[in-house]
Amino acid sequence: MMRLTAAPALPAAMLTVAAALLPSLAAAADAPAPRAAADFGVAPWREAVVSVADLDASAAWLVSDGGWREIVRGQLSHGELDYWGLPAAVSGAFLLICAPEADSGCIRYVRFDNAEGQRPIRLAARPWDTGGIFSIMLRSDDVQAMFDAAIARGWWAESPPYAFSFGGSELVNVVIRGPHGVNYALYQRAAPPFDGFPVGRLSQAFNTMRMVQDQARALAFFRDGLGFGVLFDAPFTDPEPRSNNFSIPANLATTLVRRAAVAQPALPGEDGRVEVMAFEGFAGRDLAEHASPPNWGIISVRYPVTDLAGYRAFLAARGVTPVHEAKGVAISGIGTADILAVRDPDGSLTEFYHAR
Repeated sequence: MMRLTAAPALPAAMLTVAAALLPSLAAAADAPAPRAAADFGVAPWREAVVSVADLDASAAWLVSDGGWREIVRGQLSHGELDYWGLPAAVSGAFLLICAPEADSGCIRYVRFDNAEGQRPIRLAARPWDTGGIFSIMLRSDDVQAMFDAAIARGWWAESPPYAFSFGGSELVNVVIRGPHGVNYALYQRAAPPFDGFPVGRLSQAFNTMRMVQDQARALAFFRDGLGFGVLFDAPFTDPEPRSNNFSIPANLATTLVRRAAVAQPALPGEDGRVEVMAFEGFAGRDLAEHASPPNWGIISVRYPVTDLAGYRAFLAARGVTPVHEAKGVAISGIGTADILAVRDPDGSLTEFYHAR
């Protein structure tokens, strides 16, 4: 069993959405790290896999309104369907899109045909319901315009965009909800300017958020199990009653503790992140049992790995066992890949692959 070690708490003002936008805190970690994911060539995740009923309808907001581009589309290979353990009768199609000037932080929409019993992973969920990946995080130069475009398409949101100041930065944030409850969390940093990668209307995706039952346990999985570095680990309560992006009633915002942490394969870096958050004192539903294909929603994020065999042995030594695994899988836009998937303690998938 992994031993949980509490990370030192940062100031309460270290709000998770703000921390995601501020310059990386990893600069202080200059000392050589112990053997970890980065030593096996685990790079920032290349794509999020999102299961949907209609490829083009789900991608339209990012492509038509956000300026993303289509990379490739086609039929899902039998090898990929077999890797996921789906019945032989299931077939499907995919659409891979990326932000301008980006070849990572992309989204692969997949549609499963002839699949019985499909349902949204996070059906009618609130932010504090656990299990499944809650959101894909992107940056924007104009959050209000992207919010307006989503609403015009019939999409919805957890709240209107709201502006706030944090640590000398001027920020705007909103969580937009698309088909099947798939959330896209947008961040705008007006000052100081963000220069980690191109932003524009919609940047590449740089993070995903997972709502968890036990934040310390979830963080230990990524840190001690997967060998990720920790960007920050901090509790937060609002300093004053106010509306917020998670729909917490304003009269509870100053007492409800939101505990969040961000992990990524290597520090420093501005992308390839995974965020885990727990709402302490809010007992939501557990949706973990539904966080698998062919259900609709954010299925996983996929990390490319230089030495997959070595990394698999590293995981095994830490008690992390793949739930899906295959060699020589044809994945359009990636190549022929050896690939494996692991589940975090709240049931969500994370994938690692080596393409040739």
